[in-house]
Order: sequence, then C-alpha cells, then structure tokens
Amino acid sequence: MRSDSHDNEETRIRRGRRGGDRSTRGELLEAARAAFIENGYEGATVRGIASRAGVDPAMVRHWFGGKEGLFTAAVAIPIEPGKALPLLLDGPDERLAERMLGMFLSVWDEAGGGEFTALIRSLSVRDSAVRMLREFLSTALFGRLLRELGSDEPELRATLCGSQVVGLGMMRYVVRMEPLASADHETVVATIAPSLQRYLTGSLRPDRSRTP
Repeated sequence: MRSDSHDNEETRIRRGRRGGDRSTRGELLEAARAAFIENGYEGATVRGIASRAGVDPAMVRHWFGGKEGLFTAAVAIPIEPGKALPLLLDGPDERLAERMLGMFLSVWDEAGGGEFTALIRSLSVRDSAVRMLREFLSTALFGRLLRELGSDEPELRATLCGSQVVGLGMMRYVVRMEPLASADHETVVATIAPSLQRYLTGSLRPDRSRTP
C-alpha cells in the first residue's frame, strides 16, 4: 500500500503539470479575482491563489509572469503597473500626465476599448468589478506612482486621477460620445493633461492668500 505522503506528492506533481491547458489559466484568473477582492493586491499571494485554483504556483509564472501580470489580467486593464511605472517616470514630472494619457490611449485604441469596455459596463451590476477596479487604481497604479513622486495626500490624488482616466475611458469607448470618441491622441492629451497633471503633482487646495 502506498503511503499518504506518496499520494500527496503524486497529487502535487500532477497538479503542477496541468499548466498546459487553458482551463488552468481560467481557473487561476477566477481564483485571483476572488483573492484580490478578499485580501487586496498586497494581501493576496501567488501561493494562496495557486492553492485556491488547485495548481502549482509555477503555473502563475507560466501563464502570467507573476502576481502583477496575473492582477493585470484579472482586472482586464492591459497595463501592467510594474512595467508601466518606469516608462511613466522616465521624463520631467511636469509632463507625467501627457505620458500617462498617451500610454492609456495607445493601449485602449489598439484593442478598440477591449475588455476595459466590458469592465466598465459591469460596474453597475457586479460589486466584484468595482472592487477590482478600485484596487487597481488606488493601490497597484496610482498609489505606487504617487509614492514614487512623494506627493502629499496620495489617497485623494489617486481617486482624482482615477476619475479622470476612467471618465475618459467611459466617454471614449463605452458611451462613444463624439467628437471625443474619434479625436486624435494629440487633441485628447492636450485638453485633458492639465487637469490630470494637477491631480498628480499640483496644488489641490485653493490659494487662500490671494484677496478677491
């Protein structure tokens, strides 16, 4: 009779070899969404997500490269913060909003709005979508970016930046309101960047030292 430890080892190896089929990828995404919703980005672990999906943690690396790639796929916004942040920070701080908007527009336009459109449409009916988007914006993207900048009031700034970016995505790709829906990137960046830049690095409070 085989020992329980031998059975457990055989099961572990069998699970670890499941990674070739796409059902494993789907199971990991489902497990990841649940873990990120329950524990947040920082609290969720690759090992915990893999355990929930019943696969070896190596499968996360196989399919997504790591936790960050898995989170990006789970939240359906094809911008991986760890790869995006160095590009966003590579240049003058005062032009950060221009670089950010250019990045989002390029990614979204290439996919025609892609899964972002489905995500936004699901916000009104799925609490999980709301929590995932909030976690992406406040923690994984803007939270990390604002910490790198050393900005004051990072929580408020993150929510303001999120309102600008999500609002742009909704009006351009979901509502498709013209002329914004078909405006070229230069026009969109030139008109929206000043507001986004203020949320990132500018003063958020009125200057009360000035007299009327």
